[in-house]
Amino acid sequence: MLKLKVSGMTCGHCAAAVTKAVRKVASVADVAVDLERGEVSVQGNPDERAVREAIAQEGYEVLAA
Repeated sequence: MLKLKVSGMTCGHCAAAVTKAVRKVASVADVAVDLERGEVSVQGNPDERAVREAIAQEGYEVLAA
């Protein structure tokens, strides 16, 4: 599982936008967004850079691990 810290997510719309974008990345099995912790968990075997780019394209910053 891939876990990323994401800055700027504050509401259900944010979570939905990130979830939808990440689900489009190849090899993603499932996505869970935890707004309180600012985390996105990705199940499957996706390319991490592609996931980071999908989140960034929605306007959110993926923080360094």
